[in-house]
Amino acid sequence: MTIIAKETYKKTNVNIPGKWEQLSYAGEKRVPTKEEPYASSWPTYFFSRDEQGRFLDPDGNIVAFEIRSPDQGIDFEGKQLSIVKETLDNLTDFQKKVATYWGTGPATKQFTPIIDILITTYNISAPRAARILAAIQGALNDAFVIAWHFKFRWQIPRPNQLDQTLKTFLCTPRHPSYPAGHATIAGCAETVLSYFFEADKERLNELAKQCAISRLYGGVHYPIDLREGLRLGRQIGRIVVEQLKNQYDINLSQIDYPILVSKHPKLPPPPYKQVIPDFGSMKCTSLTIDDD
Repeated sequence: MTIIAKETYKKTNVNIPGKWEQLSYAGEKRVPTKEEPYASSWPTYFFSRDEQGRFLDPDGNIVAFEIRSPDQGIDFEGKQLSIVKETLDNLTDFQKKVATYWGTGPATKQFTPIIDILITTYNISAPRAARILAAIQGALNDAFVIAWHFKFRWQIPRPNQLDQTLKTFLCTPRHPSYPAGHATIAGCAETVLSYFFEADKERLNELAKQCAISRLYGGVHYPIDLREGLRLGRQIGRIVVEQLKNQYDINLSQIDYPILVSKHPKLPPPPYKQVIPDFGSMKCTSLTIDDD
């Protein structure tokens, strides 16, 4: 059993009045409940940990994750928050559609049909389909674990915590803001899928960026959360891909081969309609635009 070392909180920005767990959401009287606060300690598939809880690559080296520390001049309460407010003040119908599509269900939900369509379009064999699914889902598990590690380490407040009058378009999730989980997942999914389906990497890049920016449209993340989340997710994806590249069958042949000629699969969106129906919706108790 791996023991994860507890990390002491270091105030990361002099402009921030408190940690995420210390501030209520706009319109609420209590501090937010924590969604899976211990997810950063869950088992990983492509990474390991040392006795101090640091993430290791397959060679046992400590991974220096490519994410900017909040104390490196990130002005959350000033510049970053002002961009969120300006975005919400000028939200278009298309941006609302994008925010709703990617924000319905967990961050992995919209990538599930993308994976299935790619497997079907290229007539991937059953064993290879299982390998692709296992690789991507394992990578996404690790991306969530690592994202949660940084979220609860830094405890950066959400936009509607720094501005108690802020009305968001989407419900604000119950975990810290930085980095964005959707962006981290999107960057990881893009990278691993592009390894298997290289011919469609440009389209996968477009989808990853749209998934990330949707969180700004929803008013639940700062732009830096998205940029750094994508960067972190892509690094996680590259580490996973390097492991996959070094796996061979009994004939010492590399198991995977990239799809190099595109069949132009129709990867959603559009249309901005849930491929997998949503059977429930999150009830907001914080302030939202719908409250007007």
